[in-house]
Amino acid sequence: MTPRSVTHETQPLCPPTLAMACERITPWLDSLLAVRGLSTATVMAYTQDIADFLLFMENLADQKNRPQPLVHPGPWIVSREAGRQEITQDTILLYLAFGRARGQTARTMARRLAGLRSLFDWMQEAGLSFLNPCEDAVNPRLPMHLPVFLSVREAKKLLAVPDSSTLAGRRDACILDLLYAAGLRVSELVNLPLQAADLQRGMLRVFGKGSKERLVPLHDEAQERLLKYLEEVRPRLHPRCPQIFVNGRGGRLTRQYVYTMVSAAGKACGIARPISPHTLRHSFATHLLEGGADLRSVQLLLGHTDVATTEIYTHVQTERLIGLHHQFHPRCGLGRKRAVPEPGQPASSAGQPGSGAGPEEAAGRQTPDGTGGRGR
Repeated sequence: MTPRSVTHETQPLCPPTLAMACERITPWLDSLLAVRGLSTATVMAYTQDIADFLLFMENLADQKNRPQPLVHPGPWIVSREAGRQEITQDTILLYLAFGRARGQTARTMARRLAGLRSLFDWMQEAGLSFLNPCEDAVNPRLPMHLPVFLSVREAKKLLAVPDSSTLAGRRDACILDLLYAAGLRVSELVNLPLQAADLQRGMLRVFGKGSKERLVPLHDEAQERLLKYLEEVRPRLHPRCPQIFVNGRGGRLTRQYVYTMVSAAGKACGIARPISPHTLRHSFATHLLEGGADLRSVQLLLGHTDVATTEIYTHVQTERLIGLHHQFHPRCGLGRKRAVPEPGQPASSAGQPGSGAGPEEAAGRQTPDGTGGRGR
């Protein structure tokens, strides 16, 4: 008779300790850059989030609920008392609850949870066996905000603001034109190298998030303006960097300058609501869809990995269709008609009591192109 084999029970997994996590933060951050191809700004955001969590754990070990923000996070060293703490699911829930008590937004807490989940998933993929504290954590529900965009008339007014008699004005005009013509992110714009412009083919080679490359076509006017900038303006700014757009000293243009310039141009042309470079990106996508472009094409032009990200612009169209239906369908005449919302105006307030305008007045305020929608 064959002797019965003896089976050993598998030892239950334990949660990771804080010291275990600290040892692997730097390799994980390196992998985000080298393997996943995340941008430096994204990795820095994760760095700050992990630093905030470590500080929370330190204060938890000291039984002090008064964490202070870290200005220069790292090195990833914690006290012996904090390092012995296990990071459990309850710890993660307590951290999220503490963030909510500090007034952090759902978007901030979702990003911090994503960073912690990424760290522990990477540790498990590296061969460490432990109970993942973020495995069953639920992301905070994020409120949906419809994008702010400009009407076609507003976009034309904005593009005409820069002073074409100065070098800086001609450069800024080219910047505004590219933001609207190609739907660029501001970080993509300021990092555009000279070789990105293929004016013979009328294309712009753009490196977006995660170093993903995409080709964006330029219309004739944008091509002509960019060509004149490269031939007549940029050489006179004495460039000292390989980027297309340079400042008055020849160095690379900053994102902050572009933000300030776009905001000032919006005020100068009478746009009452605040706008940013991303407003022109939203306008680019919205106007393409309103002109009949399909969602997949707009996704490729914007460089979105997931088409669900692009679908936010279909909600803008839905708001406008609802307004058109309530304004012009004959059966809607039984009650107060609902006006088509203006750009940046909630559909629920257009032509409603308290908005200061009935359907006729609200309809009269519409732009000749008839665009409208809500914004964030």
